[in-house]
Amino acid sequence: MLPAQEQFAQFSVDGQRLYGLLHIPNSDDSSQRPAQGWPSVVLVHGFTGNQGGDHRLLPVLARHLAARDVACLHFDCRGSGISQGDFSEMTVTREVQDTAAAFEYMRRQPGLDPERVMLLGFSMGGMVVSLAAAEVRPHRLALWAPALPELWLPMLRGGFVPPVVSDYGGWPVGREFLQEVTRLRPLEAANAWATSMGGGVARVFHGDADQTCPPEFGVRYAQALGCDAVGIPGGTHTFENFSSTEMLYTETLRFLTGG
Repeated sequence: MLPAQEQFAQFSVDGQRLYGLLHIPNSDDSSQRPAQGWPSVVLVHGFTGNQGGDHRLLPVLARHLAARDVACLHFDCRGSGISQGDFSEMTVTREVQDTAAAFEYMRRQPGLDPERVMLLGFSMGGMVVSLAAAEVRPHRLALWAPALPELWLPMLRGGFVPPVVSDYGGWPVGREFLQEVTRLRPLEAANAWATSMGGGVARVFHGDADQTCPPEFGVRYAQALGCDAVGIPGGTHTFENFSSTEMLYTETLRFLTGG
């Protein structure tokens, strides 16, 4: 087996360029290549995150997937990482649009199966892909430590939306993001996708030591999706130890490769 191909990826949403990295399986035996093309996964990062993920969670997962004959794209949403746009313009709806564009980008790639494109979202990315799922209809849906809108309630001081951009540790959080986020219904959207698919194939992965998005969030998503929730022992929000990261990869790879 030859090493996977890795190539720069770029696509546009509303005139702004989004940048990422595309990993494509490579085989020295053409008989090993599916006639319909390789399956693939689009990875969506979290709030204030980027395509690298915490301690390189996303590119490492992408390389594991490509080694198992699953193509993968990780990218920066507008205003994050190296993509164009300003973070002050970021909203969940904009990231849903970015995700839909990334999904369509994968469907157009030569050698990939347009019917077997999957989604994986981490933290706020889990909320984003849940909201995007009904539109793009992923082959499978995976959520890592998914967020819910109430995570941002503490930013609404006294229950009011700040009139200007808020300073969130140096990140300019726009008023529009805060106005929108508490109105979102990701659990209803997740359930609608699962119902429309006749029982969508989904799985939730959540660390039992997550103090950012409590494990209850993962359970609520699993209930909405009608799927299993995999608890990762000792896993923090970003899976900050070797054992939890190893289990996260093992269980995620098993799910995304059909196990």
